[in-house]
Amino acid sequence: MKPNPEVIELDYEQLHSKLDQIEQVMGQEMAQPFRQLLEWYAVLLGLLRDKTISIQRLKNLLFGPSSERTSHVLPGSSDQSGDAASAPAAAEESAADKSAAGTDNSDERAACTADSAAPSTDSASNKDATRERCPGHGRNPAKAYTGCATVIVTHESLHPGDPCPDCANGTIYRQSRWSPVVRLKGQPPVGGTVYQLEKLRCQLCGKIHTAELPQEAGPDKYDATVASIIAMLRYGEGVPWNRIQRIQRLAGIPLPASTQWEIVRDAVGKGPQAAYDHVLWLGAQGELLHNDDTKMRVLSLMELLKNQQPLRDDDPDRRGVFTTNILSRANGRPPIALFFTGPYHSGENLRTLLRKRDDQLPPPIQMCDALSRNMPDDLRVVLANCLTHGRRNFVDVVAAFPAEVEYVLQCLKKVYKIDAQAREKQLSPDERLRLHQENSRPVMEELQRWLKEQLDEKRVEPNSSLGDAINYMLRHWEKLTLFLRVPGAPLDNNICERALKMAIRHRRNSLFYKTLNGARVGDLYMSLIHTCYFCDADPFDYLNQLQRHHERVAANPGDWMPWNYQQQLARAESGSPTDGHSSASDPSSPPVPIPDS
Repeated sequence: MKPNPEVIELDYEQLHSKLDQIEQVMGQEMAQPFRQLLEWYAVLLGLLRDKTISIQRLKNLLFGPSSERTSHVLPGSSDQSGDAASAPAAAEESAADKSAAGTDNSDERAACTADSAAPSTDSASNKDATRERCPGHGRNPAKAYTGCATVIVTHESLHPGDPCPDCANGTIYRQSRWSPVVRLKGQPPVGGTVYQLEKLRCQLCGKIHTAELPQEAGPDKYDATVASIIAMLRYGEGVPWNRIQRIQRLAGIPLPASTQWEIVRDAVGKGPQAAYDHVLWLGAQGELLHNDDTKMRVLSLMELLKNQQPLRDDDPDRRGVFTTNILSRANGRPPIALFFTGPYHSGENLRTLLRKRDDQLPPPIQMCDALSRNMPDDLRVVLANCLTHGRRNFVDVVAAFPAEVEYVLQCLKKVYKIDAQAREKQLSPDERLRLHQENSRPVMEELQRWLKEQLDEKRVEPNSSLGDAINYMLRHWEKLTLFLRVPGAPLDNNICERALKMAIRHRRNSLFYKTLNGARVGDLYMSLIHTCYFCDADPFDYLNQLQRHHERVAANPGDWMPWNYQQQLARAESGSPTDGHSSASDPSSPPVPIPDS
C-alpha cells in the first residue's frame, strides 16, 4: 500500500452520466452491476462521513450483523441459569436494507425478545450433548395436515365380523385408530377449470342452444380465493408480481402482473376495506402503541423529487418516503398491526391515528426508540423508550471495553429474565409492575449509579464511544425505565420491529410501489394479514370470508375481525342470525359511526 496514495476526485453526477452512455452502447445488463457499485460507493462514503458510526457497526453494515445475545457478545461468560429468557438479540437484516434506510440503522434492526433465546453452556460440546430438542423440529404427524382432503379407505377384502384369515378361529373387528398415510402434490398458487359448453344449432331456424354453466362454476371468472392468495403472496410474503406471473405461465394458467394488481385492487371494496376501517378505529383505542418506520420507495413520489417538486405542501423540504408500523395492544384483544406508507414519519402517522381516539380515554403508552421523528411534541401519550436500543450501544463497543460492557449486559439480562417470568406466569399488568419493582428496580438503580460513577469519577471519557453509550442511557433514563412505574409498560420495541420486517421484506423483493394508491392497497392487506398472524388466524381464509360476506362485513365490521369472524361463520352454518344485534355484545365495536380512513 502506497504511503501517500493519489487522491482522485469523482463527481457522482458525471459517473451516472458515463453509465448512461455505457448502457446506450452495451445495454442495461452490462451497466447494471456498475450502477450498483456506484450506489454502494455513495452509501459507504456517507457512512464514513458520519463521525458517530463505530468501526464495529460499520462492519455489521457491510458484512451483516451477528447475534446480540449475551453469550455471543461475551463468549467467555457462562450462562448458569440455562433459562430461555436471556437478553434480546438483534435479528438478521441485510446490509442493503440497512443502507437503504438512510437513517440510524438501529431503528430497523429488530431485536428478539427474551423468550426466543436458547440455553447455553460453557462449551460447544456440552451444548450439543445436553441441549434438549426444540418442539416442532421433528416429523409432522398426520393430524397436522388439516388442509388435506380425507379419503376413507376400507379393507379390500375383509369386513368387521369376518373370521380371521390367519388363525381362522377369531373374529376381526374395526379398531378406533385408523392408519393415516399422507400424500402431497404440488400445484400453482392459482388453479382453474375450463368448462366446454356444448352448443347445438337448429338446422332450420339457425338458433344456437348452449349448455348451462354448472352451478359450482360460480358467476365470476376469478373466485374470491384468487385475490386472497395473490394478496398473501404479494403483501404477506413479498413475492413480486412477475414471479407469480412466471409460476402461473409455466403451469399453463396465465396470470399477467397487471391482471393480478386489478384483482387485488378490486377485491378491496368487497369486505377488506370495511374491516380495515374498523381495525384502524380499534387501533386508535389501544392502551399501548408501538411505532417505528423504515424507508420505502414509491415511484410516483420519486418522480416528483426528480422534477424538484415537493412531496408535501405543508413541508416542501421533506424528501423521505417511509412505511410506518404502529402496533396497538389492549387487554381483551390480540395486537393490531397497522401499516402506513407515504412522505410521513412514524410519529406523524401516529398523531393522525390518534385523532380517531375516544376523547374520554386516558393517554396511551407509546413505545418507540429515541429518534425525534417518532415523537411529535403535540402527542398526548405516556412515552417509553426501547431498552434494547440503549443496550445495543454497549454491544457495539464490546471489543474496546469488554469489562464495562459485560457489567451492563449482565444487569439488563437480569431484568429481561424477570420480565420473562412475568410472561410465563401470565401476570396481570399490576402484578408484573410489582414484580419489577421488587426485583428489577434494585438492579436498575445500581446500574444507574454505576453509569453516573463512570462519568463523575472520569473513569470513562465522555466523548468516547462508551461515553456516548452511557450518556444515551442516562439522558433517556426516565423513559427507558417506565416499566418500573407504569403498569403494562414494555421493556422494548422488539415486537414492532419484527412486524416492520414485513414491509422490509416487501421492499427487498419487490423494490417499490408504483403509486400511492398501490401503497395504500399494500398497507391495507399487510395490516389485515399481520393482524391475523398475531391472533393465530388463517389470513387466506379470513380474506376469503370478508369477500364472500362483504355485505355483512359492511353492516357490522366489529363482528368480522380476525379474532372473532369464525363465530359469525358458525352462526351462519347453524342458521342463527348473524346481523342486527350481534355486535351490541362485542366490546370492540365503536359507539359512533366508523370514520373514513
